[in-house]
Amino acid sequence: MPWLQLTARIIPEQAELLEELLLAEGATAITLQDAHDDPVFEPERGTTPLWNETILTGLYDDLEGLEGMLERLAAAWAETLPGEPCPEIQHELLADRDWEREWMEDFQPLRMGQRLWIVPSWHRPPEPDAINLHLDPGLAFGTGTHPTTALCLEWLDALALTDGLTGCEVLDVGCGSGILAIAALKLGASHATGTDIDPQALQASRDNAERNGIDESAFTLCYPEQLEAGHVFPVVVANILAGPLIELASMIAGHVAPGGHLALSGILERQADEVLEAYRALGMIMDEPETREGWVRLSGRRPPA
Repeated sequence: MPWLQLTARIIPEQAELLEELLLAEGATAITLQDAHDDPVFEPERGTTPLWNETILTGLYDDLEGLEGMLERLAAAWAETLPGEPCPEIQHELLADRDWEREWMEDFQPLRMGQRLWIVPSWHRPPEPDAINLHLDPGLAFGTGTHPTTALCLEWLDALALTDGLTGCEVLDVGCGSGILAIAALKLGASHATGTDIDPQALQASRDNAERNGIDESAFTLCYPEQLEAGHVFPVVVANILAGPLIELASMIAGHVAPGGHLALSGILERQADEVLEAYRALGMIMDEPETREGWVRLSGRRPPA
């Protein structure tokens, strides 16, 4: 059976109303996606930010009465927001396919570094004796597919092999799904602390830790302001965005122990120099940038005391 898909390009302020109207017309699913691949910068706690231009899609299994549906949508919009034009709504028919199976086939196990694999729940680990993180693709928060996450995972894997991650504490700033903190624990860290401004991210981290058999006592989750002042970590990683990395530079660098390691990502190539400057000004010894697909990972160390 084919499906009817309605699509509109909207600004964030229009999303809630149009979603309500499409659902009222019987939409079986609503999706939101970025129209331009622009980053979403640090949101306020508890908010779900949208992109400056968002593509909103409604999916319908009833193909009858399209013209009447579009007329009702326009009328309801005009009644709710008189004087504001209704977004243009385009429509197309989609052939019937096994969407869930096709979606699952898009996500294969990913190798990160020498020992680490990210394995979706519907796959067997390619190397059962490797360090396997069981993590399913989600709406947000990072699953290893983005270059910034992959660069950080590879750095953690290499750190464990070279400078000895085993037994140390790790801080993950902007933990999202918890993937970096959980990887560090599986690579031998004794304890990880994950911090994020979004309560949904903290819950996602908690759920993923449980899925991977991480003991609650080994993984602390908190908001940034709940971090203990003066508590330093041998390893600190922050995969957020360049703006927040610069804004929070004093806080992030301040939690790196003497002789400790730091990795920063979520940085575009053109932003790398500014971020490097911010951390060098705080006494960090920074390495040359590592670049992949236009994204950069910066790493460095705090000098020994």
